[in-house]
Amino acid sequence: MKTQVTLKEAASLIRACGTTNTFLLVSEPGVGKSAMLTSLAEAMPRYKPVYVEAQTLDMGDLQMPKMHEDSVTFVPNTMFMPDKPNQPLLIMLDEIGKANRGVQNALLRLMHEGKLGGYSLPAGSIVFATTNNASDGVGDNMQAHALNRITTVEVSKPNADEWVEWAMDNDVDPAVLAWVREYPHALASYKDEAQKDNMYIFNPRRMQAAFVSPRSLEKASHITKNRENLSPDTLIAALAGTIGESAARDMQAFLTVADALPSWTLVTGAPKTAPVPDSPIAQTILALGAVSRLDKGTVTPWLTYMTRLTTEVQALFACQVMKSSKAPLVITNKLFTKWAIAESDLF
Repeated sequence: MKTQVTLKEAASLIRACGTTNTFLLVSEPGVGKSAMLTSLAEAMPRYKPVYVEAQTLDMGDLQMPKMHEDSVTFVPNTMFMPDKPNQPLLIMLDEIGKANRGVQNALLRLMHEGKLGGYSLPAGSIVFATTNNASDGVGDNMQAHALNRITTVEVSKPNADEWVEWAMDNDVDPAVLAWVREYPHALASYKDEAQKDNMYIFNPRRMQAAFVSPRSLEKASHITKNRENLSPDTLIAALAGTIGESAARDMQAFLTVADALPSWTLVTGAPKTAPVPDSPIAQTILALGAVSRLDKGTVTPWLTYMTRLTTEVQALFACQVMKSSKAPLVITNKLFTKWAIAESDLF
């Protein structure tokens, strides 16, 4: 029985049931929980998004006393107030498991009833929270009475295919995408006993300065995209400090292949004569890179060049582009329609 949800499924839960239930999203480090607020806010423009970094808060950051002649009331932090009348809030309590006990207790009523002291959130407001697994050993802990007020949902680590699908639409370096496809175990979970010797991934039983995660792969992409401005030693040092030394050494080999590829300008400017690399890895890098680079002016030249690649790589491109935001651009192209009919046995 499946006991975990993907990030997409977690977002669906929050949108469907977030006004009645506070969901606590639990996962390994670097999975992408903290980015949930941004993606949800884009899909829910009526809401005011509120990011609360719970682990850095003290009690006075939540509400302060206001003295009256013969009484005291507590005034909430303005971040919990709407920007306009009756605007619902979308509140993410990030790293709630690392917050001090007093802050956790003060936020219990917010999570359970949508109230902070005497202040009530606007109708329709949503509160959700994130934390890491207790087994991760990074200091996350909540008491049973607190957990009983919320719905705890374990979020799975995205596998290679799921992460590549996300990365296609988020400007990740094609070389990093190809590396993940070649080394899918780099996104495995330490909870899988078969991965106990996996040197790429986070493991609480080992001392690690850096490891591969969806978050660190995106950070690595920013480095690799600027590698022409870095010496080889600087590049490997930066990658090792981002994704760990084992992953950095293997990714460096991929970058050597990527740097020998024909340029995008050459491929789309002379699609019938531009050189085609023999290496399947090199062709994969080209195909994945094309998905993120395609525009109205380059789709036809690229499709002309693509037919010179191996059928496996052609199928890879087609599958990935159909999952991306570039799908409408490609499926309306007559050359792609002709190719899809001719190669229908690939699918």
